[in-house]
Amino acid sequence: MIRVLIADDEAMIRSALAALLRLEDDIEVVAECADGSEAVAEATRLVPDVCLLDLEMPGLDGVEVAERLARTVATRCVVVTRHARPGVLRRALASGVSGFLPKSRGADEVARVIRRVSEGARYVDPEVAADALSDERSPLTPRELDVLRVGRRGETTGQIARALSLAPGTVRNHVSAVLAKLHVRTRQQAVRLAEERGWI
Repeated sequence: MIRVLIADDEAMIRSALAALLRLEDDIEVVAECADGSEAVAEATRLVPDVCLLDLEMPGLDGVEVAERLARTVATRCVVVTRHARPGVLRRALASGVSGFLPKSRGADEVARVIRRVSEGARYVDPEVAADALSDERSPLTPRELDVLRVGRRGETTGQIARALSLAPGTVRNHVSAVLAKLHVRTRQQAVRLAEERGWI
């Protein structure tokens, strides 16, 4: 039996997918989690063969969960998302995720991906992979991305400066450069854009 943990903050989707996967003869759903933190705790406790993680969860998203589990638990992770953005795919693969597919796929296909991943293979949805090949790279420097990453929850310039060991003026200069490069007016708009494209 392939032991599977499902994490999705949408209860209806989570329970429906769990019910459908339980119809498969070789899949056992061992946990259903409502957020990323619960997924990390339950995966650490149960050590499932595969974790099926929604990308868009409050707190820790699916990729962040996968990154944490990669350091501590011998489990393989598949990320599912309603918005399969190519940049997010790059971020997921860099974190060691074994599978990536859109939520538009049926339960039978999800089950096939779970089987492949449990056997040690990787799976990336072909449409997402094709889009990733043509997606633009980030125009931001690593330090500019650090500033956005640290300030993504609305931290002040001072807080960002302390976290990165920079002067507040340097942080302001980085933010100005980011806004100019991305053609947006606020730091939060820049954060949203960077998140959508999988840069942070």
